[in-house]
Amino acid sequence: MNPFLQVERHGAVVMVRMNSPETRNALSEPGQIQEFVDLCAGLRRDQSVRAVVLTGNGKAFCAGGNIKDMQNREGIFAGSPYELRDTYRNGIQQIPLALYELDIPIIAAVNGAAIGAGLDLACMCDIRIASEKAVFAESFVKLGIVPGDGGAWLLPRIIGIPKASLMAFTGDTIGADKALEWGLVEQLCSAEELETEALELAQRIAQNPGHALRLCKRLLREGQHMRLDSLLELSAAYQSLAHHTQDHSEAVNAFVEKRKPNFKDQ
Repeated sequence: MNPFLQVERHGAVVMVRMNSPETRNALSEPGQIQEFVDLCAGLRRDQSVRAVVLTGNGKAFCAGGNIKDMQNREGIFAGSPYELRDTYRNGIQQIPLALYELDIPIIAAVNGAAIGAGLDLACMCDIRIASEKAVFAESFVKLGIVPGDGGAWLLPRIIGIPKASLMAFTGDTIGADKALEWGLVEQLCSAEELETEALELAQRIAQNPGHALRLCKRLLREGQHMRLDSLLELSAAYQSLAHHTQDHSEAVNAFVEKRKPNFKDQ
């Protein structure tokens, strides 16, 4: 069986492609979920990775859960209410815990439909850029269910409570232009240019020292639920670590000497 995630290395950037175009990259198999968890565990250990790009093969980014499995109560949708609760907790909910909490900056290159869990998956990333053909929907309510993978926490933090409520309560689909207007995505480009644009952005990010990127992302994450004074304490601790890295010294010396720095992730 072919892996769901295709992983390519481009220097300090990792490109990840969901590869089930026949299902529009639907997320319904335990193996698919485990691949995300394993990928994040490996990336966490690899200090040479400084940015990640996540996209989908085919016409969709990710269509969310497999509706045929829902209809037949198969796969991750099988079992009693108690069993389903544990299936969510031990299954798809492991993706936001692994992906959102990964310290490496992640760019979602949304090539097509990002629906339901697919939209939530894009929201787990730090930055979203999209094809002009992309569409987005927090569509759970249309199937009589609720966001089960963190969307109710993620989406309001990106576009605000009123717009997130509109999307969640109607389940309606919005186009790429509306997504840009609402701040759901940061950039639109043609379908042909999407991966190139995403990789170029990732490479710009990856030009910076890896330790600083990881600490900066962690501060941004922690700042969403900490008091200012607590965040300042954490910032001081992180800054003291950053000041004593070799890459900080190299960055300062390169700036003064007007040359390109040579970072070694040390």
